[in-house]
Amino acid sequence: MSRPLPTVHAVRRHRGDPERVIEELDLEFSNGERRLYHRAPATGNGAVIVVPMLDDDTALLIREYAAGTHRYELGLVKGKIDPGETPEEAANRELKEEAGYGARSLRVMRRISLAPTYMGHETILVLARDLYEERLPGDEPEPLDVVPWRLDALHELILRDDFSEGRSIAALFLVREWFRYADAA
Repeated sequence: MSRPLPTVHAVRRHRGDPERVIEELDLEFSNGERRLYHRAPATGNGAVIVVPMLDDDTALLIREYAAGTHRYELGLVKGKIDPGETPEEAANRELKEEAGYGARSLRVMRRISLAPTYMGHETILVLARDLYEERLPGDEPEPLDVVPWRLDALHELILRDDFSEGRSIAALFLVREWFRYADAA
């Protein structure tokens, strides 16, 4: 069922702390109900998450320290898009900085939202193929482990305690399904 978007009567910005802005939206829905919604607007140029494919069956993961969980986590290459960069350029730079590989083929697959009911932030999923070794200096305090993982073993990966980031889980499943569909077509 398609509904008209609510009417936005006002948007007020509040500074939650020095680095966080919260917007308050005064909304009226098509049934006449009026509510205040709060959201964290997107900031900066966005971000990328990269699925680097060593071959058509094997993705490269990285293991890095995660301050939020205070443990080492497996996940995908990811990072901010710098001013003036395309998503593909940001993906290739981050791949070189974090995993020590570049990609000759980069394909934007889709946008992934984190919590669309209250956050405007989206991450752009980029598939990286035809990899070659190249390392750029990054901002990581220590070298990151690079871990190859077969797409047909995602059922094992998602059960690991050190693999919990939702964007990485979603991105790997999306790419696996894309490969299945592309092969069937």
